[in-house]
Amino acid sequence: MKRNCVIIGGGPAGYTAAIYAQRAGLQPVLFEGMLPGGQLTTTTHVANYPGFADGIDANALMQAMRAQAENLGAELRGGIVTGVEAQGNDYKVTLDGGETIVTKTVVIATGASAKYLGLPSEEKYKGLGVSACATCDGFFYRRKTVAVVGGGDTACEEATYLASLCKKVYMIVRRNVLRASEAMQKRVFETENIEVLWECSTKEILGDEYGVTGARLQRKDGEVFDVQLDGFFLGIGHHPNSDLFHALVEVDENGYIRTAADCTRTTAKGIFAAGDVQDTRYRQAITAAASGAQAAMDVKAYLDSEYEK
Repeated sequence: MKRNCVIIGGGPAGYTAAIYAQRAGLQPVLFEGMLPGGQLTTTTHVANYPGFADGIDANALMQAMRAQAENLGAELRGGIVTGVEAQGNDYKVTLDGGETIVTKTVVIATGASAKYLGLPSEEKYKGLGVSACATCDGFFYRRKTVAVVGGGDTACEEATYLASLCKKVYMIVRRNVLRASEAMQKRVFETENIEVLWECSTKEILGDEYGVTGARLQRKDGEVFDVQLDGFFLGIGHHPNSDLFHALVEVDENGYIRTAADCTRTTAKGIFAAGDVQDTRYRQAITAAASGAQAAMDVKAYLDSEYEK
């Protein structure tokens, strides 16, 4: 049976797209992939999602979104999509088990993955002081000491944001210069409570049963030293989970799917993109959910007016 809409990705964008598509009568099927709930589930408490006066547990928020889509009648499945190819005016979606589904439209909501250093201690303290999102988690470190790894625009943005909340912010930079734009460098150097640790790399994140307590660093000359910290933030960028779709849609130099300025339409007719896979700027749960709603409405408009043309 040909489907109206296949949604790929089970994060805020995907679940919201499923909610809106189901309410529009499209009977969507959503494939949640390897990480149901998306990147948000790698954190703990969400304090900046509207509607929750005291914040909400990240996993509870995603479970509620999922349940809402399912309760409305959307079909949610755990399969992993391994291929999407054009088939006339439609698309054939292939799953890891070999099953194929033909659909009139596709919503890509596969998100993005934060880049990490790859340290075992980093994995150990994820959600316990290690974070890749200052906007999401910075609030919990008010008047505390934190570090940001990286020397590009992302790291500088994270550091200056955290500096408005925290007592002290260290920037751990492997080179002797920042790679960030001149404007971002100026903001960092003019912020009194940011200290740049030049030519340093992170050897280990230190902690106890309660979370991060510091980091062990090594200078270029070999000196190893520790800094006391309450939080450790990664500012080395994100990788959009778009590799599967590069042959279908246009992406930018970093792999983010390009969408039209006024909607979620991609360069391929009948394919739409929502959430962090196409968002190079905000990368928040609320903006991902919003673009998921937009994608579902764009799908509905496309099917109503363009599909048969």
